Amino acid sequence: MAIALSTAGIGELGEVVEVLRDWSRNGLPLQLHPGDLGWFWRFGADATAAATRIWRRDGEVVAVGMLDEPDWLRMSIAPELQRDDELARRIVEDVSTPANGVLIEGQVAVETPMGALVQDLLFKDGWDADKPWVPLLRSLSGPVPDPGMRVDVVGAEDAHERTAVQRASFDGSTFTDDRWFAMADGVPYADARCLIARNKTGESVAAATVWSAGEGRPGYIEPMGVHRLHRGRGYGTAMVLACARALQELGASSIYTCTPASNDGAVATYQAAGLEPLPEIRAQNRNAQDA
Repeated sequence: MAIALSTAGIGELGEVVEVLRDWSRNGLPLQLHPGDLGWFWRFGADATAAATRIWRRDGEVVAVGMLDEPDWLRMSIAPELQRDDELARRIVEDVSTPANGVLIEGQVAVETPMGALVQDLLFKDGWDADKPWVPLLRSLSGPVPDPGMRVDVVGAEDAHERTAVQRASFDGSTFTDDRWFAMADGVPYADARCLIARNKTGESVAAATVWSAGEGRPGYIEPMGVHRLHRGRGYGTAMVLACARALQELGASSIYTCTPASNDGAVATYQAAGLEPLPEIRAQNRNAQDA
């Protein structure tokens, strides 16, 4: 049962999204969500395909990787194969060998589901644990409080506001109107919503995008931000509650996100909206001198 690695073709992206939806299951370690691919899609379908790696065994997708950057790979592995020796060894070989077309030379990082055999093997090869991130999750089985402010679902006519809040929330953001339309044209956006929260005067003060993986599966926030001129007023918590209600309407079983453990403000905001922190997760990195 040979394992083959390939860069995704545009025509394969729909299959990848469906696989990631199936692997997004309650109670499993948090993995690459369809929304991760959906958010990357703002760069266009060609770029999304070029950043996606597929491992197949006898034609069946058994692992998926997405290059957030040329030196940072985020991976999802079929739940029943996360301790599969053959697959783990093949993934380790591919991420460790620049000629195999996954990661560049020098310092790189790989993020896999916690507990996957790939992590054990990378540690044995001398890779180190990266800085911790905190996943946070809230069940959507019960009622979600009203956010207490106006929240609009973004359509094409509001795209300029959505992108403006993004740029005002994250230093260095390159989210433009054209990139919003590219994202909205992507396959994963069929199960997504962009939201804008407005203050009493109607100004857009916070924004987020939520991604469903389907009925009864975990939903995801990526990204959420509060305009830098409107922070400290509870708008972030309100925005997260609005995200939870939107995902509940889409049939999600829960809402989750992930943030650096060092970002105390973000962790506090999500907790204020009822998301509970889960055990920290860490990517694994290879230092340049070890390459």
